[in-house]
Amino acid sequence: MFFQKIVQIFKIHDLRNKIIFVLAMLMIFRVAANIPVPGVDASKLKEFFGNNQFFGLLNIFTGGALSNFSLAMLGLGPYITATIILQLLTMIFPRLEEIYKEQGEAGRRKFNQYGRLLTVPLAALQGYAMLTLFSRQGVIVFNSWIDIAVAIVTVVAGTVFLMWIGELISEKGIGNGVSLLIFAGIIAGLPSTIREIIVARDPSKIPSYIAFVVVALLVIAAVVLINEGKRNIPVSYAKRIRGRRMYGGVSTYLPISVNPAGVIPIIFAVSIMLMPGMVANFITNSSHAWLASLARQLAKFSPQNLWLYAPFYFLLVVVFTFFYTAVTFEPKNISSNLQKMGGFIPGIRPGRATSEFLHFILNRLLLFGAIFLGAVAVLPSIIQSGFGFSQLTIGGTAVLIVVSVVLETMRQVESQLTVRDYEGF
Repeated sequence: MFFQKIVQIFKIHDLRNKIIFVLAMLMIFRVAANIPVPGVDASKLKEFFGNNQFFGLLNIFTGGALSNFSLAMLGLGPYITATIILQLLTMIFPRLEEIYKEQGEAGRRKFNQYGRLLTVPLAALQGYAMLTLFSRQGVIVFNSWIDIAVAIVTVVAGTVFLMWIGELISEKGIGNGVSLLIFAGIIAGLPSTIREIIVARDPSKIPSYIAFVVVALLVIAAVVLINEGKRNIPVSYAKRIRGRRMYGGVSTYLPISVNPAGVIPIIFAVSIMLMPGMVANFITNSSHAWLASLARQLAKFSPQNLWLYAPFYFLLVVVFTFFYTAVTFEPKNISSNLQKMGGFIPGIRPGRATSEFLHFILNRLLLFGAIFLGAVAVLPSIIQSGFGFSQLTIGGTAVLIVVSVVLETMRQVESQLTVRDYEGF
């Protein structure tokens, strides 16, 4: 069955071209991730990442671009941060919320344009912080302010380039471009991680290796189960007569996913959790006592401090699951559309009652989905604490993102195949 699907995909000209386009864009991303910024001391760079677990975690989500000190060293972090800021601002500024929710596709395009514009200053700020930090560590040497300006422009251009590739994939390819680029970055680092585990294998850690495999398989199974889980709400359509034809009179289902936000809450939460460590690394050597004290406090929000890191990580995942769903899923709009098309939920009055019913069902599903997503996000950290296997924290979060992105992409491919089946029929 699987091979038949593969053959069917490559028989369809349009779908085959989309997949080839996505693969070509991912290859370009990997090339950009391996073009280094000039003036880097490779030996000191390797030593720095070997002694800093925080930047090792950050490096995973840039697909090794940070450890290569490449053009794409910032990854899509500034773009994701800009998106988070704008979506939070929709709760404060009604005009921005109106643009995002009530002006249709034109409003979405305008909102996305704001996100692109905000990405540039955020990338410049983050790039300056990272370059200054690496300069203090002796990883890169700047002879003048012109060298610093050129390096900042280079890394900002790299982020804008990745943002453009991500949007091209979303527009002309299959799947969500940003998620696929993060997926490609994680997958690119797996071979080297596996090689390091094999080379540095320790017989005394065999239980840890077994635990890692078991946890990874359980996470994959659980993520597949929850992401595919849906609550089907029955919907009936009233009979309508137009001319000599009768329309409606059929029953169908409105599916609501247990986790409609997908992998986005995890990406948002990781972006937020990385910020304190980044700020702490930047100001830790400050000559001002209060800044050094602040750096020590911020450094506590790291994977090593499990009892502080894990609860905040869990809480952020849960909050972002509810928040992102509230932004993207509107029971009021669904109720209005059903009423316009003559549809209704049996036993529920159309209009406001339908909206309240959908909101009630969604919140109950989201409570379970958000708690599950948060639990899966922090579970690897707990296993790390029990078995002392550092790869588990990175591996667990990476597995969660990889599985969710693969499922989302497969779902879109299936929908493309279904559309073409209907057209042939």
